[in-house]
Amino acid sequence: MNRLVVIVFVSAVMLLIDWYVFQAVKTVTNASSEGTRRAATIVYWSFTGLILLLYLIMQFSPPDAFGRVTRNFMYSVIAIPYLCKVFPVLFLLIDDLGRLGRWVVSLVHRPDVRAAVDQTTQETIPVTDAITRSEFLSKAALVAGAVPLVGFTYGIVSGAHDYRIRRVKLALKNLPSGFDGMRIAQLSDIHSGSFFNKTAVKGGIEMLLREKPDMVFFTGDLVNNTADEVTDYLPIFDKVKAPLGVYSTLGNHDYGDYVAWESNDAKRRNLQRLMVAHKQMGWNLMMDENRIFEQNGDKIALIGIQNWGSGRWPKYGDLAKAYRGTEEYPVKLLLSHDPSHWDAQVRQQFPDIDAMFAGHTHGMQFGVEVGDFKWSPSQYVYKQWAGLYQENNQYLYVNRGYGYLGYPGRLGIFPEITLIELKKA
Repeated sequence: MNRLVVIVFVSAVMLLIDWYVFQAVKTVTNASSEGTRRAATIVYWSFTGLILLLYLIMQFSPPDAFGRVTRNFMYSVIAIPYLCKVFPVLFLLIDDLGRLGRWVVSLVHRPDVRAAVDQTTQETIPVTDAITRSEFLSKAALVAGAVPLVGFTYGIVSGAHDYRIRRVKLALKNLPSGFDGMRIAQLSDIHSGSFFNKTAVKGGIEMLLREKPDMVFFTGDLVNNTADEVTDYLPIFDKVKAPLGVYSTLGNHDYGDYVAWESNDAKRRNLQRLMVAHKQMGWNLMMDENRIFEQNGDKIALIGIQNWGSGRWPKYGDLAKAYRGTEEYPVKLLLSHDPSHWDAQVRQQFPDIDAMFAGHTHGMQFGVEVGDFKWSPSQYVYKQWAGLYQENNQYLYVNRGYGYLGYPGRLGIFPEITLIELKKA
């Protein structure tokens, strides 16, 4: 389909949604003064016009007219209001379907006109409950649209960088005494190309450093698409240090799979630059390999693989290769970006891997967590999507992510710094 036709069609749909929601505004302000009605009309259509203008600017501007962060914000400013308008549209449809139903019934059966009688004058007063119903549904529609709009806006302003430290005690059956009490910090899904507040990002890293972990894990997705996204943040993330080192792996976004590269060689060079960035920060990038750690004569193994996900996700990692040489060690920890890897391969083929650390889901950056209760749309896609999971003697921890992708905020599922303390079971 011609691109101009698509733009015209989308613009027409946007205006149709706006006109439909405006009917609720007219109904709610119907009893107000003329000045109030006029002001409501001007405000509504001015806001709508600005969003439509922004959409057209983005569609007709060169691809490099705006930076990544600016473009992401512009898309959010366009998408969020229309996503929120879905809710008032549903309420208004209920009212219109009710009207349609009553009209169809009236064609077949004309009911007696109900009326109330004024006891003083004995005059009949028509009942106007249908109008009351419309007013109620119109008000409900506007509230239904306003609540998520306020929520998503708050998620950008506050939730995007509301870093939370989550403390986890991980009791491992075969943990050697030399590692009992070792503290590991985990970061995941930084997505540096989405950041818009460098001061807040730095503040989150300072929170991590105040915890003084013995070791740090990073479980993938340093960038959204290209290696240069992390350049401005190297002076922040290179401060992440620990006595036993920082160990990282790659996520699905790190390979540049979502970019239309001019050649396979350009894509390969991008990945090489990203690997260099890990080295510049002093992070030990684990590419299907393992490391052995010794404390007071005791040893454990750390395994790190490239991205491996079930279903449609790329399977770059080679766990068999990374595992080789760790057989004799009593405890094995695994860094693997995608939590679906745990059920699909780890538990089935490597039952002696004690714990796997992952990210990837972000908890979809939206949900509810109150006490032990947690809910997110993410749970309908991933069996394990946030927090600690256990099957027999094997554990999986899914970090909720440090950054964000697409929607530049978080609502209910906040950015996470995990502090894991290893304990002997």
